[in-house]
Amino acid sequence: MIDSKPQNVPSMPEPERKPFPLRALVGFLVAVLLLPLILFLSAGTWDWPMAWLYYALYIISGLGSRLIAYFTQPDLLYERGHSLEAEDAKPWDKWLMLIVGLLGPLALIVIAGLDHRNNWSPEVSSTVEWIGVVLFAAGLCLSIWAFLSNRFFSGTVRIQTERNHTVVDTGPYALIRHPGYAGGMVTHLATPLMLGSLWALIPALVTAVVLAVRTSLEDRTLQAELTGYAEYSQRVKSRLVPGLW
Repeated sequence: MIDSKPQNVPSMPEPERKPFPLRALVGFLVAVLLLPLILFLSAGTWDWPMAWLYYALYIISGLGSRLIAYFTQPDLLYERGHSLEAEDAKPWDKWLMLIVGLLGPLALIVIAGLDHRNNWSPEVSSTVEWIGVVLFAAGLCLSIWAFLSNRFFSGTVRIQTERNHTVVDTGPYALIRHPGYAGGMVTHLATPLMLGSLWALIPALVTAVVLAVRTSLEDRTLQAELTGYAEYSQRVKSRLVPGLW
């Protein structure tokens, strides 16, 4: 039998596993494990099946995607852990990141929980809630796909010159230029439907608008500072919604 295995083919170097910053790790675990619990505290009850489904999807997507990244591109986790400390991170993005990454989601779940406790919203049908579940899961999947397809998926807007930052145009990036933001917008807007809270649409819409602003500013930065991005934007016309914007 002839051995078909290529001979003397240099192997690809293993991704470097730098130590993950302890502070960033603690912050991530708090966000993934504890932040959703505020939903139950605001509601004043643990007997809320749809909130438990939200919590389960939130944890599975958050921990699962990071676990996959640890084995496939650990340098991405190191980058995200240090992104807020990076000197070349855009100052305006640190404020926007605070809104879309913490204040917006926190306001959304607090209002949804209080709405559930006090019955502020008219009753939402189970059909609408399950449509919200499907959209929420779809948004998470799109965000995870973007995260795992882009080794430069930093937590802040910056050109990662020390990591040889290049344009990524594969996976969801072949369809839209900012699929991670698109997925985030879908999950934010789907959460009030899933949890049956029309009042929670207010912080969800505000967060979505801030995400759209961040998308525009980041796209402008990449076109001006990242080699090849202007050409990429000519091939992939849409930033968030194919054929629209």
